Amino acid sequence: MSGFLPVPDASAYLRGEWRVLRSVRDLASGAEGEFSGTTVFSPLDGGGLLHRETGNFVWQSVARPAERTLRFLPGAAPGTVDVRFADGRPFHDLDLTTGHWRTEHPCAADLYRGEFTVYGENRWRTTWRVGGPAKDQLLVTDYTRDPPAGALPTARRPASGSSGPRGPRP
Repeated sequence: MSGFLPVPDASAYLRGEWRVLRSVRDLASGAEGEFSGTTVFSPLDGGGLLHRETGNFVWQSVARPAERTLRFLPGAAPGTVDVRFADGRPFHDLDLTTGHWRTEHPCAADLYRGEFTVYGENRWRTTWRVGGPAKDQLLVTDYTRDPPAGALPTARRPASGSSGPRGPRP
């Protein structure tokens, strides 16, 4: 699948702080909302990562603080993750080795269908389509982070002998 960045170790890729922007649409009513904040993936004692998301959620013009906590534990295969709710209940599996993953999570009578896509070293997205008698929603979350301090830009260098920012090369 072109356009996706394969990730050999999901925990190593996710570790650190990410900016989060999530759109939430109720497909039945047309209502829309947005969450913005940060997600920090920090090491857990015994292995895995603690996922702590904090920010503000605006729904129907009403803003309120929002947060959630998940546990990303080592998965069954190397480089994969077993995602759990804070209380330990199973949520879903996650395998980013191809840069793209689909999963499902039944929640009472509703079904969450998730898609995870890695676009680059510092950008990935989740899309959850929720359907059932209680919900008909679409949640799209973009995660971005700044490159580490001192990292070189990924722009291409001018070809040898061409004019770059400093003029022709000798």
